[in-house]
Amino acid sequence: MDRRNFCGSVLAAGVAAATGVKKGLGATPSAGRPTGPSALFSPLELRGVTLRNRIAMSPMCQYSCEDGFATDWHLAHYGARAIGGAGLLIAEATGVVPEGRITPNCLGIWKDEHVPALRRMTDFVRSHGAASGIQLAHAGVKASRRRPFEPRSETSFVPPERGGWEPVGPTGRRFNGDGMPPRALTVEEIHSITAAFAAAAQRAVAAGFDLVELHFAHGYLGHSFLSPLMNTRDDAYGGSFENRTRFLLETVRAVRAVLPEEAPLLVRVSGTDWVEGGWTLEDSVEASKLMKAEGVDLVDCSSGGATRNAQIPVGPDYQVPLAERIRRDAGIPTGAVGMITEPAQAEAILAEGRADLILIGRQLLREPYWAHRAWAELRPDAPSPIAREYAWALAETRRR
Repeated sequence: MDRRNFCGSVLAAGVAAATGVKKGLGATPSAGRPTGPSALFSPLELRGVTLRNRIAMSPMCQYSCEDGFATDWHLAHYGARAIGGAGLLIAEATGVVPEGRITPNCLGIWKDEHVPALRRMTDFVRSHGAASGIQLAHAGVKASRRRPFEPRSETSFVPPERGGWEPVGPTGRRFNGDGMPPRALTVEEIHSITAAFAAAAQRAVAAGFDLVELHFAHGYLGHSFLSPLMNTRDDAYGGSFENRTRFLLETVRAVRAVLPEEAPLLVRVSGTDWVEGGWTLEDSVEASKLMKAEGVDLVDCSSGGATRNAQIPVGPDYQVPLAERIRRDAGIPTGAVGMITEPAQAEAILAEGRADLILIGRQLLREPYWAHRAWAELRPDAPSPIAREYAWALAETRRR
């Protein structure tokens, strides 16, 4: 399935799944008395951070920066979901080096000057009861792309003469023959990127983020080292499972070493490539065991991205089995993500022990206050997480 068809399938399925509840919350029967404990509205402890509930906003690129700096758009985007009651907001894929961005308009954290604007955002999020995370990323062979909402052109990438740059990867192979030919990284350059992740993690702490997530999914640099479909190196970083996970584990160690003991470390993985001969769920289980031993606190379980030829069974809960299997067999907390749109659906995933955290993406773009709707529908024995500046005026919260 190519990127256009995959995105179309996700969007179509998401719209269909999102059309269930359209009534005003104040008029619904669920605005009565609490029904009891709720898994979705139970706190989650990760090291020294306690999330007020298990609703997290998945990292989603906003493509709204100049030179990597956060703007008022980011303050409004993340602030609205904090006001709406989410427990954790994970900032979008953030470049640890300039050439690690997906587009020239992606968020960055490769220099100290980026910190104040990010701190403004995390301070506001914290003031409304939510925790802040940041996804540290390097786009690898998928770097220097055009923004998806820009007018289509003959190419999907931005050439150097127009503000782009040369992408890099484990080898010189382009992603499915698309984009500029990447340059294969030397061992010394791999080490420098690992160091850049660690330096970015230190800046994230200075910017007020409560936790850090490393992006090793979706065909970007981290995943491209893991997947045999993308990594055909014949040195210490390619070939065997041990070699292909070397960059992952070296980066985890470097980042964990600079984070405060109380700061959780998450890693997003593609649980499977959905293609024979690619990265498998069994590989993810074994890698998660290794990550747990190195101090990773939760695995964020997505999938795909190494090839356009994958047959991905897009639909509600389609990635939940990945989170369930990794949680069970690797003995590490997991986050479930992908086509989770309804409160009862999220509650069941947690109540059945299939994951520990629910990451919601597009549905939180449609409904910034999804957490409040979930509270009104599930009627947990807990106050609404929506900001008090709104709660006092809403019929469903005033009745409690």
